[in-house]
Amino acid sequence: MLRVALSQLSTHARRFIAVGLAVMLSVAFLSTTLMVGASTQASLGASLGEAYRKADLVATPGLGAAFDQAAVEAAASAPAVKDSYAERTAPALFTSGGTSGGDEQIGMLRNLAPQALESAVLSSGKLPSAPFEAALDAKSAGHLGLTAGSVLELRGSGQDKPLKVTITGLVQASNDPFSAAMAQLLATDSTLDAVQEAGAGYTGLQLLLKPGQDVAAAKDYVARRMEAAGASGAAVQTAQEKVTSVVASFSGGQDQLTVILLAFAGVAILVSALVVANTFAVLVAQRTRELALLRCLGAGKAQIRGSVLLEAFVVGFVSSVMGVLAGVGLMSGLIAWARSTPDKAFATLAVPPSAIIAGLVAGTLLTVVAALIPAKAATAVAPLAALRPADDAKVGNKRGRVRLVLGILALLAGIPALVFGAISVMLPVAMLGGAVSFVGLLLCASLFIPSVVAWAGHLAAPAGVPGRLAAVNATRNPARTSATAAALLIGVTLVTMMMTGAATSRQAFNSTLAETYPVDLAAGIAGSGLADGGTASGTAVDPVRAVEQIKALDGVAAAVLLRPAGTLGGTAYPDGGPAVYAVSAQDAASVLRDDKLQPTAGTVYLPKDSPKGPATLAGAGGATQHDAVVLRTRHVVPFLVGPTTAGAPAGGAPAGATGSAGSSAAGSSAAGSSAAGSPAVSAPAGMVWVKLDDSVAADRVPGIQKEVAAALGVPERTISGAAIERVTFNSIIDVLLLVVTGLLGVAVVIALIGVANTLSLSVLERTRENSLLRALGLTKGQLRGMLAIEAVLVAGVAAVIGTALGVGYGWLGAQASLGSLADVVPAVPWLQLLGVFGVAVVAGLLASVLPARRAARLSPVEGLATA
Repeated sequence: MLRVALSQLSTHARRFIAVGLAVMLSVAFLSTTLMVGASTQASLGASLGEAYRKADLVATPGLGAAFDQAAVEAAASAPAVKDSYAERTAPALFTSGGTSGGDEQIGMLRNLAPQALESAVLSSGKLPSAPFEAALDAKSAGHLGLTAGSVLELRGSGQDKPLKVTITGLVQASNDPFSAAMAQLLATDSTLDAVQEAGAGYTGLQLLLKPGQDVAAAKDYVARRMEAAGASGAAVQTAQEKVTSVVASFSGGQDQLTVILLAFAGVAILVSALVVANTFAVLVAQRTRELALLRCLGAGKAQIRGSVLLEAFVVGFVSSVMGVLAGVGLMSGLIAWARSTPDKAFATLAVPPSAIIAGLVAGTLLTVVAALIPAKAATAVAPLAALRPADDAKVGNKRGRVRLVLGILALLAGIPALVFGAISVMLPVAMLGGAVSFVGLLLCASLFIPSVVAWAGHLAAPAGVPGRLAAVNATRNPARTSATAAALLIGVTLVTMMMTGAATSRQAFNSTLAETYPVDLAAGIAGSGLADGGTASGTAVDPVRAVEQIKALDGVAAAVLLRPAGTLGGTAYPDGGPAVYAVSAQDAASVLRDDKLQPTAGTVYLPKDSPKGPATLAGAGGATQHDAVVLRTRHVVPFLVGPTTAGAPAGGAPAGATGSAGSSAAGSSAAGSSAAGSPAVSAPAGMVWVKLDDSVAADRVPGIQKEVAAALGVPERTISGAAIERVTFNSIIDVLLLVVTGLLGVAVVIALIGVANTLSLSVLERTRENSLLRALGLTKGQLRGMLAIEAVLVAGVAAVIGTALGVGYGWLGAQASLGSLADVVPAVPWLQLLGVFGVAVVAGLLASVLPARRAARLSPVEGLATA
């Protein structure tokens, strides 16, 4: 039987090539999905975790705290630690003759780490090694016209006399969204000592372990030592755990990203199993009579099964190897394409061993299992009975009733679980329910798909005899029609599910970003036309004209002027609160990115963590009470929707305005707000909000900030806002969705190969039948037309059903994944789905071309003689 199995592989190579392609692409899909998970984590590590990518352990102090020297020494002196880096950061203002008009810029100064732990990558020059030397990120240097050798005047918090610092080199700009908003400066500890306030402490600690150390044990040991040294609120994590915790902080404390990626892997396994089992079952089922004949000649049941399983093992293993290689190639191409874009340069390829091992094992095992079921069915009956035509599964026979009962039970169990998982935001439950319900649908497919195809066959009636024959063929052999449709149904469902899920997820991500960062850019305007003392001109700027100039800038979508309305007062602010600015509802809606925020006239909107209850607004006209809404973001100044009812006090800036109110205009970003502690900025007497075009890239934002500052006549450093963070986060989301798009391409190819396989095998199975039709007078053109119409009918029905299922699964999956993060509103990409339908129908038509051509070229006599 070994020789029989090997001869089958060579004699029927064409059939096995079809199966091999299905296995290869299914394995490629599975391996690619696992590589997506690893590459996503690596890409996040290269962006969110860029600062500690070389560390084994990362220690973070408690909220608002810092590490003292004792805590640092306790961790650094642990036996397992090879090297350590105690991070110090300080916001600072700097000027240079190379900047426009000598404007002060905001930068974040960080001490240089040991070489083994330094994350900055040198672009030119050298890293600082002596006092009063610094390195600057290349993006800020290009924006400000600085090079190695330029001299900066650096001024820290509470420092009156600036410190002259020489730039020794330029480093690559940070990919961390929290660091990208400000210029990044690296210097030695002695420079930090001159700029930073005494006793400021360390903002973080990175540890590099000695080779061969147990990371988990070292982490626990370091945590205990630091706690004993007084750092009770410290969190000691691995670098990957730190990245995961940052991601989890965006999702209500849950690591939803890992769950979503595991769900993709589960979907990949299910799709691989269905496609391979469907294709191989058709192949082995066609050989039932051949296997029965071998039994008549003396082969035993075990020998027959062993022969089929050996064939399956060889085909499965070889195809799996090719599939893993194809998956690596696909991911390499996607990552390389992503890295070619500057704002996605952090994309990183990672090929974990699990992607290779799982691909080889799954592909081989799935092929063997898929072959085992039909092989067992062929040996379960007497040889002479197996030589007779097999009964199709119908509601009226035992096979049909069993499939119907199992399918209905799966649907009854799966659909409620899917809906419950979506409503309860429990992705594993929703995923299991979706898989079970889809399997149930496939079990029932042979009972309803042929009837639907036959009904759709009425559309082919104008085609004459070929059209009527195509419709009849769909009902005459339901198993064959269902097998052909199932291959495409699986692919179309998966593609539409991912498209709908990606569109819905993107909409949810955008909604969350808009809620967190409602204003792109904001700038304060002092009464004299210069904020924070201005620079040199002293010429007052007409705010209305300046706003018109800003609107005309390339990359600006809208800009509005806010007038001072007073300051917050009452019991919540006995000494005078932050300034409040008035804006009309129409103007607010034109620049605010949060569509859910519908400004109401007479209402004061306050940043997150503000006191709840009515807001008291104090101004020149006295105190007034207003309804107040506390937003879910800190990145916005208090603003009043409506006219300036309270009125600004005389003298320009609102009475009681604090420096923090002005400096946080429109919310300095998470990174920008860290500049708190820098020299105080007086509250502006007016505010300009700017909304950027959605297509603006991160490297264009600093240029727009500079142009806005020039239009308003204010220092560039006073232009705050969240544009850079929002654009950078969008770049990260784009990279994550890019790999999903790659999976869509693989899924489409899997579906097309599945259709081509089943149609080709179907035509081979009907060689004698087609030859008989030719002998009865059907022409070659009519035969080709019949097969083409049949393929289009089956593909069209499968595409319609698959699209409907995919939209439902995609929305429920997005709800189960992201329901805890944002309001998930279904987003159906109609144009893309129409494209999928068109591709499916055309694919069905193209898949019939070669089989139909072979059938038409075969002479009727030769075809009738085929065994």
